[in-house]
Amino acid sequence: MVIKQLYLFVCILLFSLPGFSQQVSFTMEAPKIVELGEQFRLAFTLNAAGKNLKLPELSDFDVLMGPSTSQNSSFQIINGVSSQSVSFSYLFVLRAKKEGRFTINPAEVTVNGTSYTSNGITIEVVKGSAKPAGGGVDKPTATPGSVPNSDLFVKLNVDRRSVYKGDHVMATIKIYSKVNLNGFEDITLPSFEGFWSQDVALPQQISLQRETYNGEIYNVGTLKKTLLFPQQTGNITIGKVKIDCIVQQRVRQPKSFFDDFFDNFANVRATVISDPVIVTVNPLPAGPADFSGAVGKFDLRSSITSTNVKENDAITLRIDVTGNGNIKLINAPKIKLPADFEIYDPKTQSNFTVTTEGLNGNISFEYLFLPRFAGDYTIPPVDFVYFDPSVGKYVTKSSQEFKIHVAKGDGTQSANVVSSVSKEEVKYLGKDIRFIKSKIELKPKGYVFFGSFSFYLIYLIGISCLLALYFLYQKRIREYANVARMKNKKASKVALRRLKEASGHLANGATEKFYEAVTRAFWGYLSDKMTIPFAELYKERAAAELVNHKASESVVARFIQILDTCEFARFAPGGGNEKMNEIYDEACDVMSQMEKEIN
Repeated sequence: MVIKQLYLFVCILLFSLPGFSQQVSFTMEAPKIVELGEQFRLAFTLNAAGKNLKLPELSDFDVLMGPSTSQNSSFQIINGVSSQSVSFSYLFVLRAKKEGRFTINPAEVTVNGTSYTSNGITIEVVKGSAKPAGGGVDKPTATPGSVPNSDLFVKLNVDRRSVYKGDHVMATIKIYSKVNLNGFEDITLPSFEGFWSQDVALPQQISLQRETYNGEIYNVGTLKKTLLFPQQTGNITIGKVKIDCIVQQRVRQPKSFFDDFFDNFANVRATVISDPVIVTVNPLPAGPADFSGAVGKFDLRSSITSTNVKENDAITLRIDVTGNGNIKLINAPKIKLPADFEIYDPKTQSNFTVTTEGLNGNISFEYLFLPRFAGDYTIPPVDFVYFDPSVGKYVTKSSQEFKIHVAKGDGTQSANVVSSVSKEEVKYLGKDIRFIKSKIELKPKGYVFFGSFSFYLIYLIGISCLLALYFLYQKRIREYANVARMKNKKASKVALRRLKEASGHLANGATEKFYEAVTRAFWGYLSDKMTIPFAELYKERAAAELVNHKASESVVARFIQILDTCEFARFAPGGGNEKMNEIYDEACDVMSQMEKEIN
């Protein structure tokens, strides 16, 4: 009886959760770009139970399957707070049957008597290519080969080729791929000489998205976005981008039963280089004398700390410039003060955000000045002149005028300093004589360090150190001159470091990454130890080279067995952590044995 009551309570609790009152979300998802004849999924997702689903017209595509429906629900309690979510999915499998851009209108559904519509999407259908993008499917070859330039390249794009000096240019570096990218070894970026640059924040993990280029679909990743502000006129050349990529290719070598079903993979190094880009920077037209160097669109505000002060009291005038443009490079505007005012250099503070539209933010200038005599004074408006590249004209913004009343002081002649200015920036006035330094350190007469015993001792020690450093430097030069020897010497250390990386994947339960790390450790060890390019290694050559370097047949057999096991496990996972532990121990033992036997 108690169990039934508890079950009834849980059911009532589930149906009274606030999850049922959550905001209804109805979305449609599909690829933005597909190839002619390619199959793709169109999915509708609803986070509540609905009815009267009205689907859009899909006559521009062949409907291969659908709609298939599914429902998912979850319930959780965190810190005593319970929540429940539910999701309904409607899935279609479509095929593009003609080229062009096609719009799928929103779908409509009714939830609790209220009608909701999804988003609409536009799908671009392009002509199919000989090698489909996104899958990285390469034709199996007997040995790894090079990567065609049409399948992998890098481009440096700028949003404008002609700008005014001080205006911004957005430079974007993208890599286009139709192959399996396995990472980057080295990336050389241009220095952007002639520009003041600011990088746009991007995710650390490069995400590849489908895009069309010259009518073909590529997997495109954005490597870098940089905002450039030209600091000189004329034609400025942005240098090339050079990237050393690691591409994974399939190599079919039928030698065993499993090789008839699974392909071997080899990593190929491919270097891609972009074309240089020339940006024409036009000089600004002749402008007013008080032009501050600002280029963009800005607003101006002004404020003052006080308009009623006494003689020698400090006053701060603040000018705030807000907008979009080269904020960081703006010079302080000039202000005109009465002759009886003493002014100090302005203090500048800037706060901006780097976006694809430019620098957005503000820069402030604080002018500290002190009135010396009593009276009524006027601070005239401050003119801020900037160049607006969108209209090609100079624009002047003016601050407000301030009336200052200065009362008679108390005769102390000392300046009151506002908190925004440090005390070192304002000196005391009316004190022309400083205190004389009373403590002076004296040295005994007649003492000379040059020629003493300590002098010669330090001299000999210095010469000895220089000679030792010279001979050590020469030794290092000779060692580094023999690149093959250095690689051979460090091969075991590099391999052990890679095995340590595999140990980390083992602890995290990352099966595929574990087997991949073990495989890289073995191939990298042989490449460095035997001075063979990484791309030219495969199992038959590796076995032959190991025998030539006096490795025993048992070690060679164990080496090949580990490689086969790792390759098989990556595509047919199984065995769990216990099997991975065995392979890791076996790999460490084989690596140690090879290091002892190989000459």
